[in-house]
Amino acid sequence: MKNYKGIFKRGSVYWIRYTDPTGKVIRESARTSNINEAIKLLAKRKSEVADGKYPERITIKNHTFKELAQRYKEWASIQRCWNKGKQYIVPILEQKFGYTVLRKINQFQVEKFVVDLIKENKKPATVNKYITVLKHMLRKAIEWNMVEENIIKRLSSIKPLKNNNKRLRYLTKEEINKLLSVCDRYLYPIVFTALNTGMRREEILSLRWNNVDLRNGYIYVEISKNGESRTIPMNDTLLSLFRKLFTERRIDTDYVFVNPLTGTRLTDIKRSFHTALKKAGIKDFRFHDLRHTFASHLVMSGVDLTTVKELLGHKDIKMTLRYSHLAPEHKQKAVTVLDSIFSKQSQAIEK
Repeated sequence: MKNYKGIFKRGSVYWIRYTDPTGKVIRESARTSNINEAIKLLAKRKSEVADGKYPERITIKNHTFKELAQRYKEWASIQRCWNKGKQYIVPILEQKFGYTVLRKINQFQVEKFVVDLIKENKKPATVNKYITVLKHMLRKAIEWNMVEENIIKRLSSIKPLKNNNKRLRYLTKEEINKLLSVCDRYLYPIVFTALNTGMRREEILSLRWNNVDLRNGYIYVEISKNGESRTIPMNDTLLSLFRKLFTERRIDTDYVFVNPLTGTRLTDIKRSFHTALKKAGIKDFRFHDLRHTFASHLVMSGVDLTTVKELLGHKDIKMTLRYSHLAPEHKQKAVTVLDSIFSKQSQAIEK
């Protein structure tokens, strides 16, 4: 996008910057995502200033956090960012800050909220999610002219807690066999798919047959968690399973995994998955850890991290590096390459 002097963007909304007749710098929301509308408003304001007029600015009323929460939920419900995490966190924030006027929210209140979360034994990563959502809501409030922009500066000193709960739990080959052996007929293909593709739970449950290429053996994920698509190859075992599922599929739905009672797509397998874990005697394990199991066994089998990154759909290699410790022999192989360079020099020194 071309840069226009005096126009900048916050989120999806354009703002304008100009000086009033006294020389004071004014920043004003154009309340539009259309650059041409923002240009027109800036030209109008400059014309008013040139005539010695003080531009009529919007006066922000006292809006409560509850008002913001209601508007945020309406806005977020049609956005990709409206995931289960936010759907859970926003109501809690709304209950906590409720009828507090937005411009009166201060550092002390937020820090007290953080302390309360810690007292509830919330992990640092979870607390950080609450604060991230809170700050995002306040940024949207600024865009929507519900509060002044200094609200964010006021909370800028609240930093994320140090995340000391990084977790990498994966199943051994024996545990994999135990788990699969106790899965019921509807859970088994879901777990098997996760173990062989590294797909996320929602990616699996929302999978449609038109995104499965049985001829060439590929699964196409249209929109992943990071908003990008990716293609995942199927091994022969998984391809065989999907071909069997295809012959047994319901003709009244395009979803691969269907609730046998309602005929609609599955939305929750928590109960059946926990039952299977209990039968298999597997503890401290979540469905998402099947994704870790997929990646961990690939790395331990010698697959390079770049390939694992692509299969998992990570945007940043840093996310994939968490599995690097599972292949220490690769580092050893890397440095042994230098033997061929220095071995002759070593022999010459010995002589």
